[in-house]
Amino acid sequence: MLNKNTALQMHMLFNPRSYILISACLLGEKVRFDGKTKKVESLILERWQADKQLLSLCPEVAGGLTVPRPAAEIQDGDVINILGENISLNFHRGAQEALRLCKKHQIRMAILKEGSPSCGVNRINDGSFTRTKIIGQGITSTLLQKHGVQVFSEQQLNEAAAYFYVTLQQQAYRQD
Repeated sequence: MLNKNTALQMHMLFNPRSYILISACLLGEKVRFDGKTKKVESLILERWQADKQLLSLCPEVAGGLTVPRPAAEIQDGDVINILGENISLNFHRGAQEALRLCKKHQIRMAILKEGSPSCGVNRINDGSFTRTKIIGQGITSTLLQKHGVQVFSEQQLNEAAAYFYVTLQQQAYRQD
C-alpha cells in the first residue's frame, strides 16, 4: 500500500496538468521565418508529448508575424528585420503572450529554440545578418526568466528533464 507521501509524489510526477512551454518549431510546426521547422527528435519530448505536458507556442506568430517572414535579428535592443523594419512590437507582444500562457497554466519551465531572436536561451545572432552567433537571449526567453520561468534550449533537454522532475518532487514534499 502506498503512503500519502509516495502517492502524492507519483501524482505530481505524472500529473498531466504540469505543463512545459515549448517553441512550436521544435515540435515540427512550420512557423519559422523561412516556413521550415526545427523538429527535435527526443525520447524526452516524446514522453512529455504523450503525457500531454507540452504547450507549444511560436512567440513571433503569436505576436502577429506571418509565415514566411523576413529574417530578424536584435540590434541595439530592437528587433530589426532584414528589410530594415523595426518589428520589436511584434516580438514583445509574442513574449507577453508566452508569459500570459505561463501564468494561466502555472508553467515554470520552457524549452525554447536556441539562436532565435525570440527564443534564444544562450546565443542569438549578432544583428549583422551574417549568422554570426553571440552570447545573448531572445526577447521571450528574457521576459520568461525575469518572471521566474526556468528556460532551457533544445540542446539542454537532459538538464530540462532533471529540473522538471526534481521540481515536481520538491512540490510534492512541500505539500505534505
